[in-house]
Amino acid sequence: MLLTNLTSIDDSWKPFVAKEAEQAYFKKLDSFLQNEYVQHTVFPPQEAIFNALKTPLHQVKIVLLGQDPYHDINQAHGFSFSVNEGVKIPPSLRNIFKELQTDIPNFKIPPHGNLTHWATQGVLLLNATLTVRAHEAGSHQQQGWETFTNSLIHTVATNNTNIVFMLWGAYAQSKQQLINKNEHLVLCAPHPSPLSAHRGWFGSKHFSKANTYLQEVGKQEINWCL
Repeated sequence: MLLTNLTSIDDSWKPFVAKEAEQAYFKKLDSFLQNEYVQHTVFPPQEAIFNALKTPLHQVKIVLLGQDPYHDINQAHGFSFSVNEGVKIPPSLRNIFKELQTDIPNFKIPPHGNLTHWATQGVLLLNATLTVRAHEAGSHQQQGWETFTNSLIHTVATNNTNIVFMLWGAYAQSKQQLINKNEHLVLCAPHPSPLSAHRGWFGSKHFSKANTYLQEVGKQEINWCL
């Protein structure tokens, strides 16, 4: 089932996915998901599972790592922290916008939470787990997705130079072992969730720090305005 949802990903990712698809864990994950999508409501829709990989591998400048897709109706669409237009902006994303408003000149909080404009500029909006059962946070963890996305993060870190990794919260920060900090910039902060944002997320200035770094290494800055 997973391999039938790869037509929309950029060609640069297809060798990586084909290699992973040969592994036993991936075949087990595929079988698990076939049953889940038949027996339960699962997000995102099958055709959107790999949307993050529309950003070409060689164009990735920033990896913005989330943990799970949103698990309420119509929210998840394959990009970490992002929701479709017309969907209420979730609390964590609202806090991301609040930080952007104080960090990036001229940023105005948009009326929607669709972040695909960032993806088109080289921001890989990746969740560690790419699917979730409706209204059950974490329900697809430890089924194989973490192995896939760990390998994906390692692939980005070894194939590209001078990537900015934005790791928010303890879970995302546990991925630091996959990244050579001598070759990339790793930015760590508490998660933007209302439960933790006031512990150092606000004022972290990750967005301006990322752009300063990209400029220093000769890459185009990200236009964070939506």
